[in-house]
Amino acid sequence: MRVLAIIVGILLIVAILQDGFESVVLPRRVSRRFHLSRLFYLCTWHLWSSLARKLRPGNRREVYLSYFGPLSVILLLLIWATLLVLGFALVEWGSGSALNAPEKIVTFATYLYMSGVTFITLGFGDVAPLGWLGRFLAVVEAGTGFAFLALIIGYVPVIYQAFSRREISISLLDARAGSPPSATELLRRHYREDHIEELIRYLFDWERWCAEVLESHISYPVLTYYRSQHERQSWLAALTTILDTCALLIVGFEGISTPTARFTFAIARHAAVDLAQVFRTTPKAAHHQRLSSQDFARMRAALAEVGLSLQHGEDAEQQLAELRYIYEPFVYALANHLLVNLPPWISTTKLVDDWQTSAWDHFAQWSPTKMEEITHIIIRHRKKVPLHHTHAHDGQ
Repeated sequence: MRVLAIIVGILLIVAILQDGFESVVLPRRVSRRFHLSRLFYLCTWHLWSSLARKLRPGNRREVYLSYFGPLSVILLLLIWATLLVLGFALVEWGSGSALNAPEKIVTFATYLYMSGVTFITLGFGDVAPLGWLGRFLAVVEAGTGFAFLALIIGYVPVIYQAFSRREISISLLDARAGSPPSATELLRRHYREDHIEELIRYLFDWERWCAEVLESHISYPVLTYYRSQHERQSWLAALTTILDTCALLIVGFEGISTPTARFTFAIARHAAVDLAQVFRTTPKAAHHQRLSSQDFARMRAALAEVGLSLQHGEDAEQQLAELRYIYEPFVYALANHLLVNLPPWISTTKLVDDWQTSAWDHFAQWSPTKMEEITHIIIRHRKKVPLHHTHAHDGQ
């Protein structure tokens, strides 16, 4: 019995230390089938999301889901610490190490208490090992506990730094692509103001963003469960919007050549596929079409309003469908797993951006929506009045 306790204790200690190293220190995906952290997130997310699916979609469900990421980190660290304490207690008890304890009869609970006090380095001294083996194990456990504390101090800030870097670009996307973001709106807002070159540079920034998401979310998968600050924003929605935009640019617009779109599309698709593999979400078709033929016609008309005309005529819809088939099954699977809404290709109703809304804006005369209307009037006026005519008038 005691030999079995020693074996189980050693296996627990090795398994937890290996899992902690692979989850926090090792900067790459672990391909082993049995991985304690993966099993932990698989079970806890299944329970958490099953309750969320019973809630009506909206702000309340988003708030509930937003708790999972931070709580799961705390719970995982507690599980690691508890199992390490249990493992050392099993080894101490199995080895029959003599203890100096207040109680006359030393039980396994006494060894468990001594292990816990030693691991968190309290050092009460009321229970202490007498033999050399017990003292050696106490020193090893105290060192392990100290290293575990240092691991926590270093692990949590890294998670939140990566989260902050991810969310900055998502927040910037709000004014450029709408809330929720859409490829149609992103193209319209840039081309309407003759900022297509700025859009190309913007896609280059998103190429780097996709690479950072790929690296950080594979190294720290818990980041995928961290929700954005606003209900209509998410990292998956942003990634899908960039894929949609690049797909449209690859199909092509008359007079626009954007090789950057192909590079951004490649890394964005890479991120979607690899993250789907991390969570073992099988690519699947959507229950409903994100872009039906009617929506494609509406999107085409909306883009034509600002002077963007898709090439290839009748074949444009088919070419776009072929590009969508490359990435949409993966983002569909991730969206279903994470309970995230994918962005539309084109909104069916006029939506107000998140930056334009607050509790005071609804009734105020200085509502940001008025600024957008004024901006549109100024842009139309600039396009109607030639620049040389304005200079001539100034000279008079």
